Amino acid sequence: MMGTLTKPKRSAVRTGRPPRELAGEVESRILDAAHRVFLEHGLAGASVDEIASLARAGKPTIYARFPNKEALFTAVVLRNVAKAAEAPVQVPDGADIEERLDSVGVAVLQRALASDNFGLMRLAVAEARRFPDLASSVHRQARARGAEAVARLLGEMAQSDQLGSLPAFAPERLATTTRFFLDLVLLPLLMRALLGEKLKALQAEIGPHVARSVTFFLAACRHGGVG
Repeated sequence: MMGTLTKPKRSAVRTGRPPRELAGEVESRILDAAHRVFLEHGLAGASVDEIASLARAGKPTIYARFPNKEALFTAVVLRNVAKAAEAPVQVPDGADIEERLDSVGVAVLQRALASDNFGLMRLAVAEARRFPDLASSVHRQARARGAEAVARLLGEMAQSDQLGSLPAFAPERLATTTRFFLDLVLLPLLMRALLGEKLKALQAEIGPHVARSVTFFLAACRHGGVG
């Protein structure tokens, strides 16, 4: 008499969190996928199912890290702010201080108006009524980190140029001088972009706009109007 045939046992499928060494890679995939879906569909139209499929991660894996779609959106926006701020600002080049300041201003604006970065910024502003803490956090972090990099460059230029003799570039005034520089260079085009003007048209204005702003900024510095 033949014995009863038994089916081979299936190996157990592991669930739950991945090993610690893979956890960062999984989270990065989730944030990358969410970034793409939020840009395509906005917060209201984004689906966690689509994010999970794109990230090759289960919904339980996503919800273990982010309790809801709003928390995931917040994480995506803040990661984008941090990455943009961590990217090095190019060493300014040019034959004189005006050209070097031009190169700094152009680099700052090009980064701010890059379509991917700006798309998330616009989304954060659009959701400001629902998530006021997110909007203020994005603004605060972006401004603080960008100002830190620009202040460092202005300080280095002041040490090797005639700027060092101007009161506006004294170490104790450099933070205020940097804020004025960024307000002149960054805010006009950024506000126009947030109000709906086409990025491509604004990007074409960067060079002339920065040149005018730098001329005004330096005139103010040299006549005691900054700091």
